[in-house]
Amino acid sequence: MDFTFQTHELRVLGCLIEKRFSTPDSYPLTLNSLVLACNQSSNRDPVVHYDLHLVDNALKSTRTQGYSLIVTSADARVAKFKENVSEKLSLNRSQAAILAELLLRGPQTPGELRQRTTRMYEFPDLAEVESTLRALAERESPLVVQLPQQPGKREIRWAQLLGGPIEATSPAALSVGALSPLEERVAALEQQMAQVLELLAKLST
Repeated sequence: MDFTFQTHELRVLGCLIEKRFSTPDSYPLTLNSLVLACNQSSNRDPVVHYDLHLVDNALKSTRTQGYSLIVTSADARVAKFKENVSEKLSLNRSQAAILAELLLRGPQTPGELRQRTTRMYEFPDLAEVESTLRALAERESPLVVQLPQQPGKREIRWAQLLGGPIEATSPAALSVGALSPLEERVAALEQQMAQVLELLAKLST
């Protein structure tokens, strides 16, 4: 990969991968469903408040790179969207599940990854989680990286690299994918404004 994704693009891709495997009956996702998925309070770190505009921009950007796809049909009322990360990067299901979880919650230990990926893929043991991580890390263009051991911690954490390289010496860099407090406030205000505009549009019809 000769480019990196922005924070909101990472969240969108992670949600698309997650929903593909965890809720196949409602996949691909509409734009509204994807916004709700991005803003979930469970299995997300940080919890964000994206609006339709921000998610739509992320879809357009990732679609340009071939990492997401739009699905339309003559009898469909709205367009739907699906991920193309797995195909683009030649990921099997276990690898896609690991990558999605790292995109959605940031750096994690193999034990955390095994526990949190159960709806996407059932890892039989930690050994398979670790071998999957190594396979992702040993690619020509690595997709994950093992982080230095934290003081007082026994387990090693892993992080995704779709958002760019991680400076191990920078504590802030270990929170790849997190929004700053100002960005969170702006995103929340944008979502509230979108809801007000939507309500006004309904009232005017």
